[in-house]
Amino acid sequence: MKKMTAYLLSAALFASLATACAGNAPASPAAEPATEAATAAAETLSGTDAVTEAETEAETEEEAIEEENDEENYNTGDASLDNVRNQDEIGENELLVLSFGTSFNDSRRLTIGAIENDLEAAFPDYSVRRGFTANIIIDHVQKRDNVLIDDVDAALDRAIANGVKNLVIQPTHLMNGLEYNDLLEQVGSKADAFENVAFGEPLLTSDEDFKRVETAVTDWTKDYDDGETAIVFMGHGTEADSNQVYTKMQEMLTADGFDNYYVGTVEATPSLDDVLQAVKAGEYKRVVLEPLMVVAGDHANNDMAGDDEDSWKTVFANEGYEVECVLRGLGENEAIRSIYIDHAKAAMESIQ
Repeated sequence: MKKMTAYLLSAALFASLATACAGNAPASPAAEPATEAATAAAETLSGTDAVTEAETEAETEEEAIEEENDEENYNTGDASLDNVRNQDEIGENELLVLSFGTSFNDSRRLTIGAIENDLEAAFPDYSVRRGFTANIIIDHVQKRDNVLIDDVDAALDRAIANGVKNLVIQPTHLMNGLEYNDLLEQVGSKADAFENVAFGEPLLTSDEDFKRVETAVTDWTKDYDDGETAIVFMGHGTEADSNQVYTKMQEMLTADGFDNYYVGTVEATPSLDDVLQAVKAGEYKRVVLEPLMVVAGDHANNDMAGDDEDSWKTVFANEGYEVECVLRGLGENEAIRSIYIDHAKAAMESIQ
C-alpha cells in the first residue's frame, strides 16, 4: 500500500496556536497510511466547531452569485490572462496548490496565480498545478468566461492519469480547520495511487508565521502610517475556534507598538462595531481599509469597499472619517507568498 504523510498534522489543532513555534511541531511519521492519517485527523478535530474562513466564504459567495443570476454589472478582469494550470504531462513530482477560489478574475491572477508562480520558481523539479475547493466558483467562472478550473477530485485524477509519484499539497488557506481536514480525507481516499503524499501548512500556523504576516502587512501599509490614520484590516471571521487567529493578530500588533492597526471580521468578532469603537477612541482623521484575506473577492469589493449603507467604507465615512479602500489580497504580497514557499518546502522535505 502506498503511504501518505500528513505533514505537521498536529498544527491543525487550534488549541496549540497560541504556543506553537516554528519548527517545534513534529512531522507526522512518513510511513503513516493515507487512510489512517485522514482518520486520525478527523478524530482529532471531531467534537470541535473549527471551520475555516473559506468554508463560510463559500456560503457567502454562493449567495452573491445566485443573486447576480449570472448577470454581473461589474468587470472582474480578463479571465484569459490567468493560468488555470490544468495542463497534462506533469511528470513524477507535482505540487498541487489548493485554494477556495474566487470569481474575481484579476484578483485570482494577482493572488492565487502569484502564489503558484512563486512556488513554480522556487521548486523547478515540481510541476505546479491548481485545484479549487469551491465548485460554485468553478461553475460560475466556466459559465461566464468559458474557463474550466479543476476541482480537487479532477486535479487528483489528472495527477493519477499523468503518473505522478510524489504529490505535495499546499493549501492557500489562511488557517487550519475542518476544510483542511476534509482535504486530508479527500486526498487520502486516492493516496494509494501515489508513492508519497505530503501536506503543507496554511498561512497562519506557527508563532513565526504570525510574526512574518505582521511584518508583511505593516511594511505594506507603512506609507499610510502618519499618526492620523487608522489602518483597518478586514478578515472573514467564523463563529468557530479558528476565529482566534484574528484576536491573536490584533494582540500581536498592539504589543509590538502598532497602536493604529486594527483587525476586524465580517462574520464574527472583532466585529465592525468593535473596530469602529476602537478607532473612535483614538484621534484619527482618516481610515484605510484593506482585506486580511488571500484574495480580494466579494467581501473586499462589496462588504468592505461597496456603496451599501452597511459596508465598512460607508459606516466609517458616516462617522466623519476620510476613507480609502485598498483592494488587494494578501497573495499580492511577496513576503506572504514566501511563507507558503517555506511551508511547501517543509512538506517536500518530509517525504525525501
